[in-house]
Amino acid sequence: QVQLVESGGGLVQAGGSLRLSCAASDPTFSHYAMGWFRQAPGKEREFVAAISWSGGSTYYAISVKGRFTISRDNAKNTVYLQMNSLKVEDTAVYYCAGGGAYSGGSYYPHYWGQGTQVTVSL
Repeated sequence: QVQLVESGGGLVQAGGSLRLSCAASDPTFSHYAMGWFRQAPGKEREFVAAISWSGGSTYYAISVKGRFTISRDNAKNTVYLQMNSLKVEDTAVYYCAGGGAYSGGSYYPHYWGQGTQVTVSL
């Protein structure tokens, strides 16, 4: 089973940037689609972005499209989420996810990381 470990969260002012990283424990990671979800206090977990195993296809939630970029480095077993122009409403715990499939406008992973907190202040 793949273990996913996120890093890079923190506190940033609105308009700023952060880059999240997710390291996978299993080299077969390169065969999986990967993605990011987030969960804000009092809200359900929501899809943020996903990327195909090759990196050739990417998918984004409307709320982050144009501001966030998902990428991966299969040689390092790592997926990234570059977050620019951050807004207060982006505040959430961000979860890395792996495996599964992207379908019908969302991503259905098999594996989850523990999450990393992103807080955007005014």
